[in-house]
Amino acid sequence: MAKGDDTLRKKKNKALRKKNNRSSSALSAKVSAAIAAKKRRKAGKRRLCQGMCYSLPTPEDPFNDRHGKEDFKTKGPKKKTLPAKDETVPLNGKGASKGNGSLGVNISKKSNHLGKENGSVKATNNLGKKGIITSEKESTVVIEMADNLSGAQQNHCEISEFPSKFVFWCLSSIENALREGDAYTDGEGNSLFVDSWGLEFSKCYATGKDVMETSGNSATNEQVAWVVSAAADTFVSKEQQGLSFASPFLLYLVPSQEKAAQVRKVCKPLKSIGIHTVSIHPGASLDHQIQGLGSCEPEFLVSTPERLLELVSLKAVDISGVSMLVVDGLNAICSAGHSDALESIKKFISCNPRILVFNDCFSPSSIAMVRNLLTGPICRLSLNNSVTSLSSCIIQSVEVCTSEDKLVKSIQALHQSWSNRTHNSNLLYILRKDIKCDKLVKALESKGCSISLDSESVDSKSGLGPMVSVIELENILTTDIGDYDVVVLPSFVPSMDSYVHILTHMARQSVNGCLLP
Repeated sequence: MAKGDDTLRKKKNKALRKKNNRSSSALSAKVSAAIAAKKRRKAGKRRLCQGMCYSLPTPEDPFNDRHGKEDFKTKGPKKKTLPAKDETVPLNGKGASKGNGSLGVNISKKSNHLGKENGSVKATNNLGKKGIITSEKESTVVIEMADNLSGAQQNHCEISEFPSKFVFWCLSSIENALREGDAYTDGEGNSLFVDSWGLEFSKCYATGKDVMETSGNSATNEQVAWVVSAAADTFVSKEQQGLSFASPFLLYLVPSQEKAAQVRKVCKPLKSIGIHTVSIHPGASLDHQIQGLGSCEPEFLVSTPERLLELVSLKAVDISGVSMLVVDGLNAICSAGHSDALESIKKFISCNPRILVFNDCFSPSSIAMVRNLLTGPICRLSLNNSVTSLSSCIIQSVEVCTSEDKLVKSIQALHQSWSNRTHNSNLLYILRKDIKCDKLVKALESKGCSISLDSESVDSKSGLGPMVSVIELENILTTDIGDYDVVVLPSFVPSMDSYVHILTHMARQSVNGCLLP
């Protein structure tokens, strides 16, 4: 009897259900591979690797433990690179914890927070090869360039003198913004990472001393980028240590509204990591600026001296806890008649801030202001090798007298110069080889001075009075005179080359240099 259509349909559906049940209870990949291999073995279809192969013992493996397999070659240990100051940096506006809107950025790994700009940036590494830094691979390229540069600089400077990886990331963000806005003045083929001025500044900044820059009157965008990147690195490090700041961390004084806008444009990319910059100048209303400062607590403050003094007098902003003070265009500020405002601002800062001054220091008013600002040891920074740049803030005083009065006049000038110093200064007498110094030594000892006839054994604590060294002119080229603030030439006039050498190599750590020919 023929089966009906319903019976055939039921049989077909039953077969489909069995098939579906088998597929739903599929085995793991490992078990399925073993079953497939067993089926192939029974069917006589073996893979090439499953044939009847064997291996013989070798001198390297006499017991055939490896079954003829070669040892896997493992990678060697990674070379040690310059470690970041902090691998994971919590970047937020007010605290170091990762809660309440904080942002954790791992500097050593690729992160989406490290590259949000579109476009590309041309960069040059330490081998002179140009590359492209894209927004997606920005952090990786920056870290590789930092490692390469650190390896090249490790033989010439200490590790602490080299910028951290966080500084390079800040420079990368600023460089992208400057190139997009056509504000990059250093050319398309150069990069901030290999800027010679920036690398020299990082060495000076690592010393912990105040810095006096004398190669130009006003800072360029590239120089401002290095300064604010170093300040951001210090700010983040201190926040990680648990420190908090009620005042702006960086106070950047500028002579005009245009310069304030230029500096704020450079600092603007740092807003993504929680560093806010506010610019105040006479171009905006005072009430608007008071309201803005009340609603925002900036980490970086860019201002002109006269407007800042008005806001401080109205208690709209507190600058007593400023940790870093930058004076850009000191000569222009003094020429505009704001020297008193600058002195008042310095008095409002109660702590001892790091100070950076951009100035050529040629006018007498600028020299007086520089000496008022930089009272401690300094680090001179200049890529200009001109005599005027290297001899900034060194006063040359000439005394006209007869040959009999030269000794007396030189001692009087030396004593007067030392009495005007606010700190202990090293003093140096330079004599010719044919001149006897017995009278000079006795005269100086009668004035209470400690005499050293060997310039290399100077010890400022060896005597109660001022320390005076006496050297011969023939040894001046081989002697380091950078620690001497006052140099006296009592009995002769040297050649022009010797005079220039003395003028450009003395008082390297002070702004109180004085040369008495």
